Amino acid sequence: MAVNWFKYASPQTFYPLAGRLVPLFWLLAIVLGAIGLYIGFFVAPTDFQQGESYRIIFIHVPAAWMSMVIYVVMAAWAGLGLVLNTRLSSMMATALAPTGALMTFLALWTGALWGKPTWGTWWAWDARMTSELILLFLYIGFMALQAAIDDPRRADKAGAILALVGVVNVPIIYFSVKWWNTLHQGASVSLTRAPSMANAMLLGMLIMALAFWAYSIGAALLRVRSVILERERHAGWVRELPPG
Repeated sequence: MAVNWFKYASPQTFYPLAGRLVPLFWLLAIVLGAIGLYIGFFVAPTDFQQGESYRIIFIHVPAAWMSMVIYVVMAAWAGLGLVLNTRLSSMMATALAPTGALMTFLALWTGALWGKPTWGTWWAWDARMTSELILLFLYIGFMALQAAIDDPRRADKAGAILALVGVVNVPIIYFSVKWWNTLHQGASVSLTRAPSMANAMLLGMLIMALAFWAYSIGAALLRVRSVILERERHAGWVRELPPG
């Protein structure tokens, strides 16, 4: 049976769907996270160069991936809302920003914890680290700009322009280790060559990446429900919702 996904394009119909999906993604995040951390900390072998300190990659790498992915998705939703003037698209962009900022901060923080024993310093103005820090500022700027404008429609338009301009930073983050001579190591996982790590390490990292995906989707769906209620509070269907 075909599903008419267009009927979920309005806040009224998407709200209950998001409510049904949130527990599923929370469960996936917990299960996948537990499996990924177990593999990463108890099954994966010790790295012959970095010792046990490398295990932070099971959090650092998925967080860094998600920081870029969420920004691109956020900008896409914001751009869709800007071009087509669709309310739900702009709400999704607003809902994604805090999770993207969290992932970016987590990537920077775990990167510093990894860098101290590996490079002997918490921070260096390395091309990848600097561009990742700029990404955090873009997330914060997006949220601050929207919060500073009282009219939600104007706030969405201003935020969308900032988000779309900031997309240029994402490929800079990704290709920085190829374009410049940096402290940061190159990608261990690539679509064009075999992974340069043990199978157990790769498995643990990919499962953790799926856990971060599930968490990010669950968090965004939960937050967009709050955004919908806030913006649609005067609509009749919102007043008919049961308490809680």
